[in-house]
Amino acid sequence: MDISLLFSMSDRVPALATPSAMHPESWQLRAQVEAWARGRGLVLGDPDTSPLGRARCERLAARVFAAADADSVDLFARWLTWTLALDDTMDHPPLSDSGSAVHALYDDLLRAMRRGHARPGARPLEGALVELWHTTSRSMSRDWRRRFMLHLEAHRDGCAKESVNRRIRHVPTEAEYAPLRRRACGPFLYDLIEPVLGVELPARLLRTPRWSTLADGVADVVAWSNDLASHDLEAARGDAHDMPAVLARARGLDAEQAAAAVADRIADRLEEAWTAARRLPEMLDRLELTVAQRSAAAQVVKALLATPRAHLDWLAESGRYAPAADPAPLRLDALASLR
Repeated sequence: MDISLLFSMSDRVPALATPSAMHPESWQLRAQVEAWARGRGLVLGDPDTSPLGRARCERLAARVFAAADADSVDLFARWLTWTLALDDTMDHPPLSDSGSAVHALYDDLLRAMRRGHARPGARPLEGALVELWHTTSRSMSRDWRRRFMLHLEAHRDGCAKESVNRRIRHVPTEAEYAPLRRRACGPFLYDLIEPVLGVELPARLLRTPRWSTLADGVADVVAWSNDLASHDLEAARGDAHDMPAVLARARGLDAEQAAAAVADRIADRLEEAWTAARRLPEMLDRLELTVAQRSAAAQVVKALLATPRAHLDWLAESGRYAPAADPAPLRLDALASLR
């Protein structure tokens, strides 16, 4: 499977039709993020030899936040890098098939965040997380910090469930998969939109069904698009935690049919998210939000709605899902139109 199917959807999915913009300092961001990842021990050796090194997280950050402050975009790119480093750790034994091992790792990470420093000799993930958390949380409220921690715990639980599924060889049903994937796909990353933009959303807005439809819809579209890109690698290691594998098993589809079914679900889910976004203004009126709160909501909605196409463009230029023996050139000349 490849992502050409997603690009071919642009004719029938207006939200994916327009290529994402690129932050003007993206090339400087690349050097900064790469140096940070090396300095924290997350990337070792030649970057082209590892999926994390080839990921080019700064490109995704620069596409989602094309007009944001460069330092804030850099921070988001570091969070993305850390998250993918954690994901890579989860994909291999002993964590890939042990829920208790996932919980043990996360216990160390969460304790370090609450302590404010990593343990002596701790793994790079722990030290990098403490640094990122200190930089990010100092300007945010207690409510936001609590929400972020709860989403980290949701991520832990989702990854642990996936590990158990692998051990017992359980393929999730369609009904099980969507909420599981949402938890295991870094839900805390969407909280980071607020500190990147220098805003904070009111809790009563986040509790509304309409906001949940928007936020969960975008998260699902990104996760399922990623599933199409990573399916071949996951299938090679016998992992059925991706939407094509789930639909193929549930509906008796071949690979091509399953990919087409995933694309249809992405189109429907994206339309649900955009419909919720279009109906938000009337809800904001009912909530009687302040001018500042309405402005914050508008900025976050804009970033959320930009994310699916930004993620798609990133998939086209990232080497994260290329086979290890073929790191795949960046193809930036061929992709110039995506800028």
